[in-house]
Amino acid sequence: MREAKRSRSIRKRKERLGNRMALVGIIFVVISLAVVVNFRGSSLREKDLSYQRREQSLEEQLEKERKRAEELEEERIYVQTKEYIEKVAKEKLGLVYPDEILLKPVP
Repeated sequence: MREAKRSRSIRKRKERLGNRMALVGIIFVVISLAVVVNFRGSSLREKDLSYQRREQSLEEQLEKERKRAEELEEERIYVQTKEYIEKVAKEKLGLVYPDEILLKPVP
């Protein structure tokens, strides 16, 4: 009977030790997962921040290009006007109206 009690107590100790080892293993796995998730989360936050900066930069470029497109459209319309044609004819080609008198300074 003593032997049976002794073997039972030894078995209980082994079970407790096994349970403790399993608990330590589970805790280790949970802590490892927490560290990995934290590390990945911080790298994702850094990527998100860089993407936000890039998006802002691209939006600024887009706005500049829109303004430039508007300016080009205005210039395209101006180039088609009579005023522009007269200006180019006078400046680059030296043309004048028949009733126009040119005064040149004396050197």
